[in-house]
Amino acid sequence: MSDFELYYWPVPFRGQFIRGILAFAGKSWTEHDSGEIAELMSRTPADQPAPFMGPPLLIDNASGFAIAEMPAIAFYLGERLELLPSTREGRASSLKVVNDANDVLDEITLDGGREMWTVRKWHEFVPRLTRWMEIWEATGRAHGLEAQAGTLLGTEAFGVADIVTSVLWSTMAERFDSIASLLDEVAPRVAGLVRRTRELPQLARLAQDSRHAYGDAYCGGEIEKSLRKVV
Repeated sequence: MSDFELYYWPVPFRGQFIRGILAFAGKSWTEHDSGEIAELMSRTPADQPAPFMGPPLLIDNASGFAIAEMPAIAFYLGERLELLPSTREGRASSLKVVNDANDVLDEITLDGGREMWTVRKWHEFVPRLTRWMEIWEATGRAHGLEAQAGTLLGTEAFGVADIVTSVLWSTMAERFDSIASLLDEVAPRVAGLVRRTRELPQLARLAQDSRHAYGDAYCGGEIEKSLRKVV
């Protein structure tokens, strides 16, 4: 039996943060397909492993504990796998980074595809995307991050904040060259952190496996089609 059960769509989007944390920690997990996810979503909340609206959903096989919502899962795994800073302030800062990453995904997909991208909308959004990058860069700079060394929150070892940062920007940058260039220009310290973490064997392997499994897919659906047209 694997260490965890993960219910998430076959794309490297919101659930990729969870995959990244598990891969970094050397944990095994079983991916459940779209049919299994749909079946769980069709149940009444009282009959679900944890009441949830949509994936990701994670089940810890060691205890049977189930939890949904990406930030909650990331924070649970951070504590469970000892990937959070030891201080209250550090843990709060880690959770803030995870929530920021979740917000970026909502914005890059126009709230999950409620609207489609147009060239005008994208040009209007680029300054906001740039500001998100500046927020990450300022966070790292405040904690001594350099392009060639350091962690986002100044911890001695990579943790949840670094993994989530790496997954967020590298997955996006690998699929959209203009975003990669913008990150290098606006947030060189963060871009360096992303490259260093992506070179770790376990995260490099995850990226390779994801490419094999999902190809060039990012978030999927009509929203990805519109995103690719404008980016």
